Amino acid sequence: MARVKKKDYENLTSTNIEKVIAHLTADQPISKKEACGMLNIAYNTARLQRIIDDHEDKKLYRAKRKAQNKGRAASSAEIAEAVQQFLGGDSITEIAKGMYRSSGFVKAIIQRVGVPQKTDQPVDYLPEQCVAEDFSEGELVWSAKYSAPAIVEHELSINYQAERPGFVDTNYEKKYGSKCYAIYVIQKVRDDSDTWANVGTGGFNAFSLAYDLGKLEHLKEYGVDLSRI
Repeated sequence: MARVKKKDYENLTSTNIEKVIAHLTADQPISKKEACGMLNIAYNTARLQRIIDDHEDKKLYRAKRKAQNKGRAASSAEIAEAVQQFLGGDSITEIAKGMYRSSGFVKAIIQRVGVPQKTDQPVDYLPEQCVAEDFSEGELVWSAKYSAPAIVEHELSINYQAERPGFVDTNYEKKYGSKCYAIYVIQKVRDDSDTWANVGTGGFNAFSLAYDLGKLEHLKEYGVDLSRI
C-alpha cells in the first residue's frame, strides 16, 4: 500500500491515529465525520480508511521485523546507528522503533560502548571512556552540563584572554583545576512529533570546564561517524 501523504496542518501522528481508532471501535463510537475532525483532515471517509489501513500495516510490519530480530545479537551497523542517533538527540524509544528492536536492546548498546547519557541531574555522568583533560579545536564532544553534543571552538587560556578585550584573565586551571573551553552546543529542532517530522539542528555558544566535557573518539572503534552527529 502506498504511503499516505500528509498535509502540514493534519494531525496524523501515530498517537492520534490510535486515539481515533479507539474512539471508532468504542461501545459508543464517534462518527467518521468526527474522526476526520480529530485528524484535522477534510471529511472523506475513503481517505480516513486509507489512513487507518496504512497505520495498521505499519504496526504489523514493525511487529514482524521485531519478531525476526528477536534473539539476534546487535550487528556493527546497528551499534553505529544507535549511537549516532542517540548522540544526535533521538530518544531510546525512537531509535528502537526505527531499528525494530526493543528499548532495552538499544539501552544496552548505549551503556556497553560508553555513550554519555542524559539524566535528571544538573550535570550528566560521563563514562570513564569519555573523561579527558584536554580537547582540540573543532573536536566533537559531549557536554555533560547541557546533555548534548558540542563543538570545541577554542581554549580560554591565559594568553587567549590577554590578547582579547573584555576578558578578565582568569587562570581556570589554578582556580578550578581544569581548563576552560568555548563550545558550540548542538541542539535538534523538530517541527512536530510525528514519525515523518522534519528535523533540523540549531544551537548556542557557551563556556565549559574540561571536566564537564566528554571525549567521543572511542566511539569510532564501533564504526560511529562523528561527522553525522
